[in-house]
Amino acid sequence: MRKQKGFSLIELLIVVAIILIIAAIAIPNLLRSRIAANEASAVGSVRTINTAEVTYASTYPSVGFATRAQLGPDASGAGGTSANSGLIDSVLASGIKSGYSFVVANGATTPVATYTVNADPVSAQTGQRHFCSDQSGVIRYDAAAIGANSGANCATTASPLQ
Repeated sequence: MRKQKGFSLIELLIVVAIILIIAAIAIPNLLRSRIAANEASAVGSVRTINTAEVTYASTYPSVGFATRAQLGPDASGAGGTSANSGLIDSVLASGIKSGYSFVVANGATTPVATYTVNADPVSAQTGQRHFCSDQSGVIRYDAAAIGANSGANCATTASPLQ
């Protein structure tokens, strides 16, 4: 009898089928993990903006709260002025980070006494919840706000994060 070397076609097909089954199970979990990571990053970014707003208002009391551009660095990466304080990084100051779009809206008084920050998922694949906060510092979320206007005011009726 002749000795066979290698694998038969049936054996190879069984191995490929097992790999495809494992991939079909793993990919949805990977996507859910990515969404969870994006949402955690968005909450951290909203918290960073809240801290930067308080720092900015303390540093420049005649101005009050800042816009997102005023919180970021200038073109050279420096900061330290009321126009470009450098309290947040350039990625967050650009308005898009980790699949979320960030909008900071200020009140109309001088000095600015109120602000809201909204974090909206760019698409349903990048996040499932909308996050917002205001000068109170409470971060709130709303799962029904997907696709909502990113400039919408922070709803005080939205559920606070625990």
